[in-house]
Amino acid sequence: MIAIVAAAVLVLGLAAVGGFLALGGLDRWRDSQAIVVPDQYRAAIKAAAKRCNAVPARVLAAQLASESSWDPQAVSPAGAQGIAQFMPEVWAEHGVDGDGDGTADVWNPIDAIHSAAELNCLNRKLVADVPGDELRNILAAYNAGFNQVVRYQGVPPFPETKDYVDRVLRRAERIEL
Repeated sequence: MIAIVAAAVLVLGLAAVGGFLALGGLDRWRDSQAIVVPDQYRAAIKAAAKRCNAVPARVLAAQLASESSWDPQAVSPAGAQGIAQFMPEVWAEHGVDGDGDGTADVWNPIDAIHSAAELNCLNRKLVADVPGDELRNILAAYNAGFNQVVRYQGVPPFPETKDYVDRVLRRAERIEL
C-alpha cells in the first residue's frame, strides 16, 4: 500500500513539474528573480549604453544576461559568440574596440558590450520608420535582424523573437546598476 501511495505521489509530482515546465513556469520563475550584473561589467554597460540613448543601461544589461548569462566564452548552437552573442559575419562588420586596446575581439566582453550597444544604435536608425514601440523594434532587430522588423513592420511573428523581446524587457525591470 505504501509503495502504491509513493508511486502515485511521484507520478503526480512529475506531472506537476511537467505542467509547470510546459507552461513556461521555469522561465517565468527565472524572470521573477533579481538579475545580478557582475561587478566587472557594470562600468562597461553604463559607458556603452551612452552610445545609444534609446536603449537604457538596464535594458542593455538584460539583453546581455538573456544572450549569454554573462558568459564571455558562450557559443550558441547557431554559432553566435561571446557575451553579446554575435554571429561571426555580424561581428566582422560591426565589432568595435570598446576597451581601446587597438583590437575588436568578440571574446573580450568589454569590446562585445560596446559592440552590442553600437549595433542597437544602428538598428535604431534602420527601423526608425517602422511603426510600433521603438525599443521593442530595436531588440527584435538585434535578435532577428533589422530586415525582418522592416518586413513585418514591427516585431516579427517569430515565437523566439517575441519571447526574446518580452524576456529582455521583463528582466530589465529587475536590474540595478
